[in-house]
Amino acid sequence: MDRNIIHLHIPSFPIAVARVIRPELRGRPVAVAPPRSERALILSVSAEARQEGIFKGMPLGKAMKFCPGLIVLPPDHDLTTKACQVLAGVVARYTPLWEPSQPGHIYLDVTGTNRLWGKAKDAANRLRREIKEQVQLSGTVGVASNKMVSSIASRVIQSEGILDVDHGREPFFMAPLKVNVLPGIGPVRRRILLEELNITLVRQVVALDMGSLKLVFGQQAYVIHQRALGIDPTPVFPPSAEPTVAEEVILPQDENDDEKLLGVLYGLVEKCSYQLRSRTLLPRKAGITFRYTDQEEVTRHVQVPKPSFWDFDLYAPLEAAFLKACQRRVRVRFMKIWFRDFSAPSAQLSLFAFAPHDEKKKAQVISALDRIREKHGEALIQYGRMHEKGARYTVHGARENLLPQN
Repeated sequence: MDRNIIHLHIPSFPIAVARVIRPELRGRPVAVAPPRSERALILSVSAEARQEGIFKGMPLGKAMKFCPGLIVLPPDHDLTTKACQVLAGVVARYTPLWEPSQPGHIYLDVTGTNRLWGKAKDAANRLRREIKEQVQLSGTVGVASNKMVSSIASRVIQSEGILDVDHGREPFFMAPLKVNVLPGIGPVRRRILLEELNITLVRQVVALDMGSLKLVFGQQAYVIHQRALGIDPTPVFPPSAEPTVAEEVILPQDENDDEKLLGVLYGLVEKCSYQLRSRTLLPRKAGITFRYTDQEEVTRHVQVPKPSFWDFDLYAPLEAAFLKACQRRVRVRFMKIWFRDFSAPSAQLSLFAFAPHDEKKKAQVISALDRIREKHGEALIQYGRMHEKGARYTVHGARENLLPQN
């Protein structure tokens, strides 16, 4: 059966949400950026600001010179999250297979729902109208046989509306588009295509032989060629409903120092592991998401080597995932970790009885910290970390010596 995928795209989502609450912002150039810094990068821009030459990633000071009347809003993560939840409530009524890719971007798999909603284009039109009436948010919608083409279709529309790409017409739809619409072609590869091969359009990528593609894209050459033809087998992943233990933090100051970021990560792991021990949960899977100041998000999933609820077992795989994924020279603003896929513990945990001396000592320290948390509260404990020497705990108000001896 041919798939029917809808992609809902609400441009400049944080600004669109702010305009629902503050109607006076409508029709005026608006940008979202961290306050009190001219060097801060713009995170989102309205169509009016874009017409003035403002773009996402531009330094705020430069943007203000381009457009003195620019209205600058501080990021409001809580408001954006609430708006996403309201939007999800509307979308979930159409299909259980829906996937939020980022704020203001949602995929819906409506395959097999013709008897309920009619053709996919009709369902998309109804969804767009319902969101506009109930949530006061306007957007564009792409309809296609896969996620990639539906997403691109929703972005190439110049104004509110729907673009339906007929099944079998994906290569013809993709051919005249610029190569930068293809996932996996960043600024570096786009420059190589232009300067070395004089390629700017998707149809020129399709015309390349596989040898030339491999010179530019390496092992990803076949995937890029498939994408250029409008082929994308990726399924729509619905939000996970399985139990999860998670912690997140918005950094008080954007940071790109690995040592400080790893300290933040360790603090999140400590909080999660305390919850896991309190509930006697042993996770087998973990994940980390961090968001840069320009709003680009990176998510990585990892396997926990052995079911455990101790900090020193849970931290290592997340540290490796973070260091491997965080490669940009852009400051990080937000971090979240989670644990899931829990296994039942044995009747008698054997860690203290059979663990190596070093691990036993660490576990005893952590257990002592748990007792302090339960007696005096979480605020009594402040977290610190030394990358070279492992974990360091600083506890205020306690007379016990809880600092591991190195």
